Amino acid sequence: MRLRIGRDRLILVASSVLMAASLCAGGIFTARLILDRAANADIAALAIGHDIPVAAEARPELLFARLIFLTTRDRFDEAQPLMNRLAATGTPRIVAHALYDLANGRLRVAISHLESNDVDPAVPLVRLAKEGYRRALTLDPGFWDAKYNLDVAMRLVRDFPQIESSGEEIPPEAAKRLWTDLPGVPRGLP
Repeated sequence: MRLRIGRDRLILVASSVLMAASLCAGGIFTARLILDRAANADIAALAIGHDIPVAAEARPELLFARLIFLTTRDRFDEAQPLMNRLAATGTPRIVAHALYDLANGRLRVAISHLESNDVDPAVPLVRLAKEGYRRALTLDPGFWDAKYNLDVAMRLVRDFPQIESSGEEIPPEAAKRLWTDLPGVPRGLP
């Protein structure tokens, strides 16, 4: 008889623990659902153009939406800390797309400077855009749009090879390599 009472108590305790665990899991699921809906509402608001502040510890998807909002409005100084936070917490795919979008914004502004013959502010923006495209390609080597835009940016501002000089004379073969990397005037039809 004593064994039977112990088994009944064990079943009662086990069922109580299972009930408490399921209630706890349900509460966690409900809280997560509420947070997800709030984040989705913020993402939708940012997508239609409402300026919503986002905490630095927000979910990567929300940080990404805020970054897109800022880059489309050419607010790169505010977008860069979000990019740094995304690089630390986001998935490689989100980070690659964030780098790509930030680089696109910078390249767009650089091209508008170049169209008005304002070259000086355009050069650093193009260089930052190229760096962003390269970083995006290291995370996602098959990102074709980043490859294409990097090619466009490379045509705008060329990267010259760095020759380390320690006070010595530059060897002639290094000078020949430099010459082939200089941009030239294209000949013939476009």
